[in-house]
Amino acid sequence: MDLSLTDEQREIQHAVTELCADFPDAYWIAGERSGEFPYDFVRALSDAGWLSILIPEEYGGGGRPIADGAVVLEAITRSGCSGAAVPAQMYTMGTILRHGSEAQKQRYLPAIASGELWLQAFGVTEPDAGSDTTRIRTRAVRDGDHYVINGQKMWTSRFEQSDLMLLIARTTPYDEVDKPYDGLSTFLIDLREARASSQVSSRRIETMLDHHTYEVFFDDLIVPAENRIGEEGKGFRTIMSGMNAERVLIASNVIGSGFFFIDRASKYASEREVFGRPIGQNQGVQFPIAQAYAQLEAASLMRWKAADDF
Repeated sequence: MDLSLTDEQREIQHAVTELCADFPDAYWIAGERSGEFPYDFVRALSDAGWLSILIPEEYGGGGRPIADGAVVLEAITRSGCSGAAVPAQMYTMGTILRHGSEAQKQRYLPAIASGELWLQAFGVTEPDAGSDTTRIRTRAVRDGDHYVINGQKMWTSRFEQSDLMLLIARTTPYDEVDKPYDGLSTFLIDLREARASSQVSSRRIETMLDHHTYEVFFDDLIVPAENRIGEEGKGFRTIMSGMNAERVLIASNVIGSGFFFIDRASKYASEREVFGRPIGQNQGVQFPIAQAYAQLEAASLMRWKAADDF
């Protein structure tokens, strides 16, 4: 496996880095102080086509492999920009792409690719279930040509900034299935319609810089049956199939951040003088930076190997 970037990937890296130069430290500092979501930044990436790079060309995207998406996200955070606001727009659509009907793909993917629709919210975690998705209590009951959904989700990131949300709910109670992961179904919720009703409400949870995450409540939310993604009762498999792509992309975000901090630390160590010389001449400063760099390179290799397996 060749772990070096291709010429095309280096062009992607350069173009994304150039775009990020328009969003310097002052932009992010102001956002941290105001608590505002970085709309301008996300729109700039979307308009440039970087957030649709993994959507097939037939649906208006770039049609590139997962490794190219990793290049985009690493370049973002390595440039000092926040990656928390963008990865979901790249990978969440994968559930529609892999498990949606052709009608669903034609309806949603081109609009997601163009940036007309934002699909950044993913409702999975619940207060009493944590990471044990099989124990979620949000319930979707079939009633003719629609489902009625009741329940609660926690840590649903970017809920208020999304037009659409993927939601996993139980269509068969836990004690009525043979296997714990059966009886779950995945739905695509049109938040533009849901917000206009009293059937969905949310509360923002205060967390870190521009990681806008919410507690979401569903009260007799009516969802058309045609908005179910994949087969009823097989939603666990539907969402799990996208987890590996998510891991590769989020890892790239974190790796880029690591290299950014190493670059900043090295620069500071070269410029900061104590006792008439840069502090970077001291081994006590050099060694931790070198160790962090070696660990990041190892993590980067693992990330590229995972990307190559797709």
